[in-house]
Amino acid sequence: MSLQPSLRSAQDLAVSNPNKVALFWLTTAAGAVLFVTFQLFFYVNDFLRVQGATPAITFEPSVLWMFSAFYGSWIVTVLFALIGTRRTQWVALVLGSMLVVLNTLGGISDGLRDGWHVAFSAVFFIALPGVFAIAATWRGIKPQDKW
Repeated sequence: MSLQPSLRSAQDLAVSNPNKVALFWLTTAAGAVLFVTFQLFFYVNDFLRVQGATPAITFEPSVLWMFSAFYGSWIVTVLFALIGTRRTQWVALVLGSMLVVLNTLGGISDGLRDGWHVAFSAVFFIALPGVFAIAATWRGIKPQDKW
């Protein structure tokens, strides 16, 4: 009698582990925060380079609340993935995919305006981990074939 689990049951455990999927989404959320941080650094650097000639960006309080709600929804995606039921995995997949697409497209459009480094940062920090998170979530949702 072998004490080691079969390879198939080890694969099932790795695929169905909600912590693994949640970690992928948390990595993507951290990438989104890094992107926004770098984007602000790039803006301030450009602003200082031209010695304050660019107009300062100001936000109304309602817009600042929307930023908080938008980036806060990344944590909601992680929490749904962490619950790990089939229904919450679907919610995490749909909400997370939408956030990945919107953040990446927003970063690319900002990159067209501000420079290629901003667009590259959006793809590197948001889209790349987002693709892995989407794939891991999909792998956890789809029915596993039993041979």
